[in-house]
Amino acid sequence: MKKKLRLASLALLVLSSSIFMACTPDTPAVKPPEASQPDKGASQGPVDTKEVEAFADPIFAEKMKKYNVNGSSFVVVKDGKVVLNKGYGYADKEKNIPVDKDTVFQIASVTKTFTALAALQLVDEGKMELRGDIELYLSGLKVPNKTGTPLTLFDLLTYTSGVDYPDITTYVGPEFVDQDIPTKPFLAEHMPTVVRKPGEAYTYDNFAFLLAGHAVENVSGLRYDKYMQEKVFKPLGMNSTSARFTPELLARMAAHYDPSGKPVPTDGPQGSIISTAEDMSKYLIMQLQKGKYDGKQLVSPKSMDLMHNYQVFSEESMPITTAGFEGYFPELKNGHHVVLKGGNMTGHQSLIVLLPDKHTGFFMSYNNDSMMSVEVYEAFMDHYFPDEKQPEKPTYLPLNEKEAQQYTGMYQNTRLLFLKTKFSYDNGNLIMETNSSGKHTLKMINPLLFEDESGNKLAFKKDSHGQIEYFYYSNRNSMDFASDAQKVHEKTPFDDVAKDSPYKTHIDNLNTWGIMGAESGNSFGPQSTMTQGEFADVLLKAHGWYGIVYSVEGNKQMMVAGIPGFDRNAPVTRQIAAAMIQNMKQLEPASEVKLAGTTDEWAVKAVTALVSQGIVDPGASVKPDGSVDFRSKQPLLRQEAAVLLDKAFGYYTLPLKVQ
Repeated sequence: MKKKLRLASLALLVLSSSIFMACTPDTPAVKPPEASQPDKGASQGPVDTKEVEAFADPIFAEKMKKYNVNGSSFVVVKDGKVVLNKGYGYADKEKNIPVDKDTVFQIASVTKTFTALAALQLVDEGKMELRGDIELYLSGLKVPNKTGTPLTLFDLLTYTSGVDYPDITTYVGPEFVDQDIPTKPFLAEHMPTVVRKPGEAYTYDNFAFLLAGHAVENVSGLRYDKYMQEKVFKPLGMNSTSARFTPELLARMAAHYDPSGKPVPTDGPQGSIISTAEDMSKYLIMQLQKGKYDGKQLVSPKSMDLMHNYQVFSEESMPITTAGFEGYFPELKNGHHVVLKGGNMTGHQSLIVLLPDKHTGFFMSYNNDSMMSVEVYEAFMDHYFPDEKQPEKPTYLPLNEKEAQQYTGMYQNTRLLFLKTKFSYDNGNLIMETNSSGKHTLKMINPLLFEDESGNKLAFKKDSHGQIEYFYYSNRNSMDFASDAQKVHEKTPFDDVAKDSPYKTHIDNLNTWGIMGAESGNSFGPQSTMTQGEFADVLLKAHGWYGIVYSVEGNKQMMVAGIPGFDRNAPVTRQIAAAMIQNMKQLEPASEVKLAGTTDEWAVKAVTALVSQGIVDPGASVKPDGSVDFRSKQPLLRQEAAVLLDKAFGYYTLPLKVQ
């Protein structure tokens, strides 16, 4: 029985953002359904239309009801033919318009596969080198690079660019729909820095595909949407597909709904591909025919192999990405060779799944950004391509404390900076503590591969110097699958923080994470006070969403909500800091708490929530009657800020015990 998934709404927000031009992020994890059993009609795969329809109808009825999806398309191809192309529910429920094969959806990050295809076409023509310096194709645009290793097209297409902020170009909002934003000045203003050796680590990377799309423009001399129209859509007969919104296609676009089924505004930056199930069936067939469609070879079989065969692995048994496609949730493949790509826009979600060896694929789009698609994928695989053999139960190797030292320490996700993990050693096992999915015990299968108590695999990866530097965790209960996590190396202790200080661990942690550093020289200034603006700045870093650029302004506003007279230049009190943390954490009281001392009415809820969760510093005292004096109106010291922020955003679980 496969594990049930508990996915926080936070993950949906993380993975539902859209991206300017050709780049949109991918489909979030979902709770798997009960495995369906294959029947006699499914033994050869999806070959019979009536049988596939008999499979799909109840699946979509169940899943659409479960996820409040009003309408969905679903197209299945095999052996160069469309087996089923059917719409379910309503493109617009209010207007009673049903979904059919010509309903237009935003395919979101499935666009990345088209961008990869376009770039590989130019490689086939000898106009670009796959492993040449990408700056050769950027018309003078420079990508800051601290590694000394050139960034290549291959790195961009395989999600291994090594940039520090892979979502720096991710802007969402209806205000971008009607704007004509040239990519070169946009990129010049929103340029990350290569901080990891290209090719070394997997990071889901929106910037990389925007840059690859810009290279396609420069080399071809055609604007991205024009290139796609002339070189891809037109040869495939994809007459209802565009990299820009057009009035005719907008008239056929499915309405957008949120997971509750309520209509939401269209949120699509200019350039994101929109298409229909009818058109996507042609794209599927071309992909499964090694780049050939209707007698035309759009891209070479060699380039198709790059798209269909895994190029990046966390460990040899854990493939991650091809050129354009991905392979997350490996257990859903049932031992078969599968590549997939999901895409999520506010109000629309899509998924493309290919089994190249079986000449089979499907595509679906639906009009909310819930998590239905992966459950359909799992049901499809269990029905048509179940496990061909029983997986072998792994054997575990002993792990001693000395060996464990290469793995232990703190790690941070290379895309989702708020995901932090700590590894320690205990009695032959690694102990993993993460603010994504809690605490886990890991047993060693081989020196780079571990397994947790539920059978989820975790792979460590070495850097170019042969040192353990990254890990990838396939647990669908967490959000760690979004990217590799990188080891965060401890920094030199501060001169003015005593070794026995109860604040030292928290101060060192925040210094290591790059959240709070020295006040001057190598002095932390533990007794110094902070302004409200200074605390706001470090709180945003501790919160970890500063790498998701479209969320920053909203988070700044949310952080100060309900705080009377917020003033960046005024001193921050402890109750103001508590309210700001609570605004970002939205904690529920873990127990009944009685406050001692004086707290302003507007801050009582926040202070109570933090105290009940154990987010207090050593200066907060527990009275004989059990009440807690948070010293709400006193100025917040830097050492106290370090404790509150570390406990609120760095610990794997709450509540913590209040001493």
